[in-house]
Amino acid sequence: MTHEANNSHARTVFVFSSAGHFFVHLCIAFYFVIVLSLEDSWDMPYHELVSLWTLGSLMVGVAALPAGLLADRLGAPAIMVVFFIGMGASAIAAGLSNGSAALLVWLSAIGLFAAVYHPVGIPWLVRNVRGARGKALALNGIFGSFGGAAAGLVSGFLIDAVNWRAAFIVPGAIIMLTGLAMAWLMWRGRRLDCEVPDDEKPEGGAPKARVFGLLMVSMFIGGLLFNGTQTALPKVFELRHQGLAGDGLLGIGFLVALVYVMAGFMQLVGGHMADRYPLKTVYATSVGLQAPLLWLAAQSGGATLLVVATLMVMANVSALPAENMILARYAPSRRHGLAFGAKFVLAFGAAPVGVQLVSAIQDRTGDLALLFQCFAILAVLALVVVTRLPALSRTRSDARQPASA
Repeated sequence: MTHEANNSHARTVFVFSSAGHFFVHLCIAFYFVIVLSLEDSWDMPYHELVSLWTLGSLMVGVAALPAGLLADRLGAPAIMVVFFIGMGASAIAAGLSNGSAALLVWLSAIGLFAAVYHPVGIPWLVRNVRGARGKALALNGIFGSFGGAAAGLVSGFLIDAVNWRAAFIVPGAIIMLTGLAMAWLMWRGRRLDCEVPDDEKPEGGAPKARVFGLLMVSMFIGGLLFNGTQTALPKVFELRHQGLAGDGLLGIGFLVALVYVMAGFMQLVGGHMADRYPLKTVYATSVGLQAPLLWLAAQSGGATLLVVATLMVMANVSALPAENMILARYAPSRRHGLAFGAKFVLAFGAAPVGVQLVSAIQDRTGDLALLFQCFAILAVLALVVVTRLPALSRTRSDARQPASA
């Protein structure tokens, strides 16, 4: 392809990959605001309603590996179309549910299709970007954070303006239309993937089994911290906002949105650092900062809680560009789907653990302070694991990086 064609191709991949990242985090998080409305509409307790997402969150993890393998075999673009259309249709069906059993089924279907994005969409982007991959991953990550932010804001707005059903149906319709647009481009012959360059070999040196083992532990803990925090924040703000949220769910949704919007921009900093400095150093710094912030979140309220929660999520998401680059460097490109699938089996497989922890701790204590104290201890453990990772050498595709990675 010509230089112009390459640029057009990369831009198209970036647009759909970033849209997918936005939508998947929207769909993973919007139920945590919707559930606050269902407490009144269905006259059911919070801990029972929030547990309906347990199977869906489990599917986000366990279906990631099959999704990655399918992408390796059938191609990422085709699987991404399935992701958009399937997740959108499931969200619409969830909005039409008339009882907890039906809602359980469709929340589980949302989780099944949501499992596709991370093991397929992220390595798809990695393959199609040349140079400054940390920046590209960071920009893509910002869209994911904005999706988590929009989950609170959009859901709160639609619930207050219409009802809880609209909070499922409106996003679902938009997601389906995105999938149809991508399918139309493919039908028109638009090329949406590229061959892997011959010079991009997997990293040698340290035993790969040891490296992957360490990464799996740190990524599981990171996934538990991210998903558990995302589950808990709407309830924590409801309990401790001290007047910041005003009345109604829109205010709580706004606080959650503010946390994830502000944190999203931190991924750009994390990506810039990953392009310039040793990946292990960037990764360890981001992981280490989480422990004291999680401990503070356990005992904060009002404006202090808002600031601490924002910094806490910032530290978590700033680790992602370096983490994904380390994983990509240790996996053959033709097996990126498998490698990233394994990662997200663990990262999102931690989500149902987080959901159950939130449900159990809130039910027994009436608050979630203990949750964040446990998470702080786990963050320290993750830091110890990350310090055992080897350093990485440079490759030609890192040519635009001024420092050794």
